[in-house]
Amino acid sequence: MRILIIEDELRMLELLRKGLYEHGFAVETAADGETGLETAMRHKFDVIVLDIGLPKLDGYGVMQSLRLRSRTTPVLMLTARDTEDEIIRGLGVGADDYLTKPFSFPELVARLQSITRHDRPMDDALIEVENVVVNLAHCSVTRDKLNIELTRLEYLLLICLMRHAGLCVQRQKLMEFVWGPKPAVGAGTLDVLVNSLRTKFDAPYKKKLIGTVRGSGYVFRESDVMASGSSV
Repeated sequence: MRILIIEDELRMLELLRKGLYEHGFAVETAADGETGLETAMRHKFDVIVLDIGLPKLDGYGVMQSLRLRSRTTPVLMLTARDTEDEIIRGLGVGADDYLTKPFSFPELVARLQSITRHDRPMDDALIEVENVVVNLAHCSVTRDKLNIELTRLEYLLLICLMRHAGLCVQRQKLMEFVWGPKPAVGAGTLDVLVNSLRTKFDAPYKKKLIGTVRGSGYVFRESDVMASGSSV
């Protein structure tokens, strides 16, 4: 698996390079945003580890440029900023996941394995609920016939909610569907992902389809009223 690490802190960069090499990754590195973006555009990678606080061009700028140029390579953002707004911003510009410094190396490897694993096969070509259509063959989402661009994790989250429309989906079930069995993430990460999905999927519309069931999980509403006590 080929990986690009974009990190300006040289000690951290070397630790990541050495550790990931020992885990079987073919590693390339860049120490600033401009060089990192140029490298990512010139070569094909299976995954990119991207620091936010970079010189010349910060991580958000690199992320936006990659997605605007149709680069769909999975990206894990590294940040020392653990506020919800910063995390949502990273997911909003197209990152697949984030990791807050300091972090453990096993957690980093688990996250990378999660975002680079192949999407699990889906048995139906389309999922249609209310005015929302998910085309699983083309990985597209439309609402009121308008296309909605989502990251891979947002897309998986929406699929899980829509497949259980009208029912509360427990937090653990959602995390396992999005990040795989024994996910190396907490409920806070799920909440951030849900907020990011809502910003793109619900905020522009009067009717909100993604609801919260306090203490349990989330629901994709089939109507304005959900039957209480129903969950998966």
